[in-house]
Amino acid sequence: MVGCQQCTMEEDPRENYTPKFWRKTLTAPAPFADESSCQCQAPHERLTIAQARLGTPVDRPVRVYADGIFDLFHSGHARALMQAKTLFPNSYLLVGVCSDDLTHKFKGFTVMNEAERYEALRHCRYVDEVIRDAPWTLTPEFLEKHKIDFVAHDDIPYSSAGSDDVYKHIKEAGMFVPTQRTEGISTSDIITRIVRDYDVYARRNLQRGYTAKELNVSFINEKKYRFQNQVDKMKEKVKNVEERSKEFVNRVEEKSHDLIQKWEEKSREFIGNFLELFGPDGAWKQMFQERSSRMLQALSPKQSPVSSPTRSRSPSRSPSPTFSWLPIKTSPPSSPKAASASISSMSEGDEDEK
Repeated sequence: MVGCQQCTMEEDPRENYTPKFWRKTLTAPAPFADESSCQCQAPHERLTIAQARLGTPVDRPVRVYADGIFDLFHSGHARALMQAKTLFPNSYLLVGVCSDDLTHKFKGFTVMNEAERYEALRHCRYVDEVIRDAPWTLTPEFLEKHKIDFVAHDDIPYSSAGSDDVYKHIKEAGMFVPTQRTEGISTSDIITRIVRDYDVYARRNLQRGYTAKELNVSFINEKKYRFQNQVDKMKEKVKNVEERSKEFVNRVEEKSHDLIQKWEEKSREFIGNFLELFGPDGAWKQMFQERSSRMLQALSPKQSPVSSPTRSRSPSRSPSPTFSWLPIKTSPPSSPKAASASISSMSEGDEDEK
């Protein structure tokens, strides 16, 4: 059990004169009003808006009340409660949530049941206390019981339960403080989206394992939805294959460009080396000429002398005729005419010796 914030006031040791009310809702869910251990019997003097905006009185917070259905709790609900919480410098926010019976009677069927809606409000950071089974129309007895100073709601007249505006008597009593609605988000808008895209969400839940019976889907629609899911899967696979093929083609193009560039560089290098080796002034030509000259020198023999040297004779002996035993080596004729000329000269020499 927890006590009301008004009876658990403590001074903040970090500030000299500013009282601080320790909010347990920052670390735990907001308590329910009927589970609170404190039924405060202290006299409650209602404040004016001017007094509340000045932050007085210092001995207690300003008790602000906001009510609603809060079905499919969303950011619009949270923003409205944030405005109600920050209307005054020091405020305590009580939130009333209507029961299922009352809501179905005056407004219509809800998606979430009352227990789920209560819990959603308990875990909102701006809420200090939750009042279950709140009345549809606020009575003086209810306001006095919960010691409510002001009621926060948007200023649009709320016609219901045979009244043009259920907050009319609150406004006349000077206890009404308006808040602003959040455009573009509401419970009705969310339900409209679901109804509009019903097939999409039915297929989604079938794919996630819900049965056709749980979704209240006929046999034919179930088969249709499952077939559509298979078609979507095939489309997704085809899309993935197309994306992968595009990536593969891009990679091949990049690699082909690199290969062509490298091939061009290598081909230019090869051609340059070939020309340097086998070109008109290349190293191969010089080497060939050197080797061919060496081969010619090796193949052509050196010319020997025509007459052999005479022997030196001693003065005591008579001279003896000299004989040349070694054949005379002549160089081979360079042409047929030279060969015939040499033969004729040799014959003439023989005739002279005779």
